[in-house]
Amino acid sequence: MASTVFFIDFRATYKENFTTRLKRLMETAGLRQRVQKRDLVAVKLHFGELGNTAFIRPVHIRHIVAAIKAAGAIPFLTDANTLYAGARGDAPHHLRTAIENGFAYPVVEAPLIIADGLRGRTETAIPINQKHFKKVYIGSEIVQADALVSVAHFKGHELAGFGGTLKNLGMGCASRRGKMAQHSDVAPKIKKQKCMGCGECAAHCSQKAISLVDQKAVIDQKKCIGCGECIIVCANGAVGVQWNQSIPVFLEHMVEYACGVLKGKKNKSLFINFINAVSPGCDCLPYNDAPIVRDIGVAASIDPVAIDQASADLVNKETALSGSCLQTNTGPGEDKFKGVYPQVDWPIQLEYAEKLGLGTRRYELVTV
Repeated sequence: MASTVFFIDFRATYKENFTTRLKRLMETAGLRQRVQKRDLVAVKLHFGELGNTAFIRPVHIRHIVAAIKAAGAIPFLTDANTLYAGARGDAPHHLRTAIENGFAYPVVEAPLIIADGLRGRTETAIPINQKHFKKVYIGSEIVQADALVSVAHFKGHELAGFGGTLKNLGMGCASRRGKMAQHSDVAPKIKKQKCMGCGECAAHCSQKAISLVDQKAVIDQKKCIGCGECIIVCANGAVGVQWNQSIPVFLEHMVEYACGVLKGKKNKSLFINFINAVSPGCDCLPYNDAPIVRDIGVAASIDPVAIDQASADLVNKETALSGSCLQTNTGPGEDKFKGVYPQVDWPIQLEYAEKLGLGTRRYELVTV
């Protein structure tokens, strides 16, 4: 049985502007059936890295917040800290980045709460008993929320082919340990040429897995739990992720984490994809390249698989914009994501999500 994906384009008139249409989209997609009075609602989005401007405009988020409040619920904006050290590696930097990118309370009218706490270790283990993971580690504030509204910027992604709802859930809601588990199956690595032997990583390691040998840090892989704390505390950039996971396995990891995020919330979640400023790379990059297709519209659904399939199909139906990085697959109906990342078999994430029962790839697109 096909799922319904509701859609609006970016057309507007004096009688009905885009904001009004966005509100109607959410109501038609079932926001009030998913969000109840007094629910604490996690609005999961990406605040964008400093230097990136492709993320969803804060003014659009403001109106999503207003619609949730109109249903009698209490929304908060949230994301989890990044695995790498950067502008969103801990809560203070993450919040400052969000505010500098326009997500301050006077703009969005909702508080900002980092889902996995100060250093990315405020997590809850969720049992899922799947092929790769028996349990997954999700930011506790998302787990404790009564309902979830995922608002994803649909764009290209270096490892997933595209990033949409499934990535916003699986990777975006994971704690630092959860992100590490998805990207790597071994402990972080020490870049000896950068290590100054200061001992900060050893002092912060909860498992006593790090020691100094000849004034260089050494990690005992048998003791390491992959929390990623050492990556953040190293002021010299001497500790890094071993990005050793194959792309098919990474995609399955990401989907299993999405399964954990939605556990207990499948009837309390709504998914929204903004298909505009479709940059070839993730919003985690400190820049955004020219969009590969025109601004298409916004999709909403209660099915996380169907909305990503529909969004990918809408992008691939387009003719590529001239001046973008796309050199192949530029025509209508050609796979734009394969054109940017030919090594990424992106349908794996949709196929595996369907297999796990998260939704269906079959959909009916209904224009609102």
